[in-house]
Amino acid sequence: MIIVPTPETLEEALGILRKGGLIGLPTETVYGLAADANQDLAVATIFEKKKRPTFNPLIIHGPSSEAFTEHVEWNEIAEVLAQAFWPGPLTLVLPRRSSSPISLLASAGLDSLAVRVPNHPIALALLEGFGKLLAAPSANPSGKVSPTQANHVEEDFPDLFILEGGDTIVGLESTIVDLTSNIPCLLRPGGISQEEIESIIGSLGLPSQDSIKAPGMMKSHYAPILPLRLNATCPLEGEAYLAFGPTTCEGKYVLNLSHKGDLAEAAAHLFKMLRLLDQLEVQGIAVAPIPYQGLGMALNDRLQRAAVPRGLSEKEQATQSLMLPSITNNFAKDYGSPQLQ
Repeated sequence: MIIVPTPETLEEALGILRKGGLIGLPTETVYGLAADANQDLAVATIFEKKKRPTFNPLIIHGPSSEAFTEHVEWNEIAEVLAQAFWPGPLTLVLPRRSSSPISLLASAGLDSLAVRVPNHPIALALLEGFGKLLAAPSANPSGKVSPTQANHVEEDFPDLFILEGGDTIVGLESTIVDLTSNIPCLLRPGGISQEEIESIIGSLGLPSQDSIKAPGMMKSHYAPILPLRLNATCPLEGEAYLAFGPTTCEGKYVLNLSHKGDLAEAAAHLFKMLRLLDQLEVQGIAVAPIPYQGLGMALNDRLQRAAVPRGLSEKEQATQSLMLPSITNNFAKDYGSPQLQ
């Protein structure tokens, strides 16, 4: 059920969290399925509700960088990035303090934690009022298309208490940077570009092959039910079409991420439009080419993972979790602001 945020309903949401329950929480990236990060049973309920593999860690959300100091080994690079990008769509993976009360299940038993400060007034107000950290992965069944509207969450979890926060502004999950080794590594491209981060801390490395250290590293992810065909200039018979930029392909089964070719606008529309096309009586979805620049790196990452055939086992998911090779191109930092057509 979708709830309009008021002082009274925010207090109701806090009551649910304190009792170990789950809520739907708006952020600037996607809607999250939030629970008390300290309560083992609450965190286990997230995994159960999402049908999420337990080797896939959760992102821990807090109201400020200071809220994480008792949980992670904070360092100079983390401070620089937090000053530059928090609150905002950047997640940092840091060594976990042994004294942290955060559920070990939330970090998938790893000796690290993925943390961020969301840039959304409702999320921040709730975090301030709660006084503890929240585990909050995307509010959708594991591996499926992420929710960018409250009604998307309600479609998957109709009985969930969902705070209405409007359409998400970024529309893609956060960028994840691993700071647990000497060389910072890009684990997942997202709402902040690689070039923006590298302009502050220097070159980023790529993740190792031995483990999943953060969400979004599984090979098959963000997937609609219908199969996706990428880099398509036009749809084939029986396909819907997700266009980008000027196109001669028009019709009732065609949606355009951005008529003017704006990558930030495309990012804001991606998951919403995939959901809409996935509801049509067609055989598949063809997707137009998207350039590898600006947010194009994150867009192509999501689309390539969404196009991977279903049915991989958990072991295959773990061993094939690296960032796909074709998304390692450098890209520009200035991608403008989203404007709806």
